Amino acid sequence: MEATAAARSRLPQLAKYEVLEEIGHGGMATVYRARDRRLGREVAVKVIHPHLRDSREVVSRFHTEAQAVAKLRHPNIVEIFDVSEPGEPEQYLVAELIGGTTLRKLLQDRGAMPAEIAAAVALELVGALAHAHASGVVHRDIKPENVLIEHRPPPSAAVSSGATPTRAGEPGDRAIVKLTDFGIAKLLDAQGVTSTGQVLGSPAHMAPEQIEGGDVDARADVFGLGVLLYECMVGHLPFEGNNPAQVLRRVLDGIYPPAIGERAIVGNRWSALLDRALAHAPADRFADADAMRDAMLAELARLGVAHPRHELEAWLDDPAAYEKAHAAHMIDKLCALGAELRKKGDVLQGAADYNRALAHAPDDPQLLRIVAGLHRAEARARTLRRVGSALLIMVGLAAVAFGAGKFVRARFAAEVPPPPLAITSTTVPTATASVVATASASTPPAVSTAPRPVFTAVVPPKPVERSVQLGVTPAEGVKVTVDGAEPREAPSGTVLKVDGKAHTLVFTCSVCTPVTREVPASDKDDVVTVHVPLKPATLVITGDQSKTYQLVERGEPLQVGSNTIKLTRSRENVTIKQVETGFTAPVTLTAGGQQGTSGPPDHPF
Repeated sequence: MEATAAARSRLPQLAKYEVLEEIGHGGMATVYRARDRRLGREVAVKVIHPHLRDSREVVSRFHTEAQAVAKLRHPNIVEIFDVSEPGEPEQYLVAELIGGTTLRKLLQDRGAMPAEIAAAVALELVGALAHAHASGVVHRDIKPENVLIEHRPPPSAAVSSGATPTRAGEPGDRAIVKLTDFGIAKLLDAQGVTSTGQVLGSPAHMAPEQIEGGDVDARADVFGLGVLLYECMVGHLPFEGNNPAQVLRRVLDGIYPPAIGERAIVGNRWSALLDRALAHAPADRFADADAMRDAMLAELARLGVAHPRHELEAWLDDPAAYEKAHAAHMIDKLCALGAELRKKGDVLQGAADYNRALAHAPDDPQLLRIVAGLHRAEARARTLRRVGSALLIMVGLAAVAFGAGKFVRARFAAEVPPPPLAITSTTVPTATASVVATASASTPPAVSTAPRPVFTAVVPPKPVERSVQLGVTPAEGVKVTVDGAEPREAPSGTVLKVDGKAHTLVFTCSVCTPVTREVPASDKDDVVTVHVPLKPATLVITGDQSKTYQLVERGEPLQVGSNTIKLTRSRENVTIKQVETGFTAPVTLTAGGQQGTSGPPDHPF
């Protein structure tokens, strides 16, 4: 009893609210469960920390933000009920109390979600963001800690457990997703307290323009939602590092592994959607939350998911059972979609659907053969396209040569040589003799009293010197050549001094594919951002043509002979598997290198 009384004595004392217990703690405030003394309902009270409370500017901004957020009314936004008076000893915000847990806790307990479930969660959030953006409010700190998920049990389960039954409602009503902490990041940022990283707490979720202190609009929230959706689908953040500084650098450089490379089960289409949301430049992202919502709904509809909220509810009811049934359903659906695209001649997109189905069932020999066949068909099609393009160019050149020959012959047959053409210039009267040049070499020069040409002196402009800052990934090992000069090291952040003319920059490294960038003529400083991709590795498999081979980590089929493998690091350890025998062999791939593999005599590849 004494311990309980001591704990209660440490709780904030508020006139209108009885604070019951602490339920959360963040960089700006501590959250408590409390009871409204007047209305008798339980609420969440967010009390800002003393070091912020003592700043008049913080208190002023706190109230301004609270008033802006209090105007938001949306089923997926935590509602604000009340805010403290500026003169009160404690500064706090009163919001509706949501049961359940945070998305962060759910990810810690369950790990990565099925892609369609992650999209169902994101759809709830994107609706909230679209509403907030329409009211001129940008969240700026979207992360799993700020997403609350309440899961009400089915009525039958509640009755059997002795809990109070909830209304049955429509399917999906038992899963509630709410976004909280609007305006908190903006308030912290205004005070300069986010620069420590410790107070901010979420550098991996910030858009590049937010880190750099630039203009922040709705597309910063699109980026933040992309980070959250990536983590839900893949199981870890796209931008990772050993400390906040490394994480921020990776965000600024735009370096992250594609989702499909980290977890093949995500599939090519969801991975491409994530890439667009996580684009470094705001102009390359979805224009707004509505555009991102439309893209997610379109992919869900293509996969036959008509009611995403129903799917989320079913997953929360029994994650393991749902994921097993969902995987079986997705294999059938993806195979059907792949077959349809294959019939239409879209081999590449058909292969993407088959590849995702194969990730669900990596040991299915029939799927492996289908995907391997599609890859071979696409390789043949690429070869034919290259040959066809070469033939068209040859035919076109021949036609041009033939037409030009006819034209020249006709011209010389009918044309009469033109008279000499005199070259003149702007003149002033003079009695001094000058030489007049003509187009006829046989006409001798004559002394003339014609006007003398006037030549105006042109003063050359003062040379312009400007700076070109480089944003280069990978951050080390890349060299730049300016207009064919000697290459020099070009780590990210390098500043080149050039004149106002146009310049050609060529970026290279020992294991990269060269990239060329043109810097236009200008008298202003410029920034050049470039990703220098690693050269692919060549994996040579010596084995039986009738057997099926697989790159285990990516779930990709391989063929006997040479295989081109794209890498995200200069060296990657992978595993090669022969499906029929189950034999596996480890291989280290290096960018730009060639590695071969074959099994032992008793398990030949």
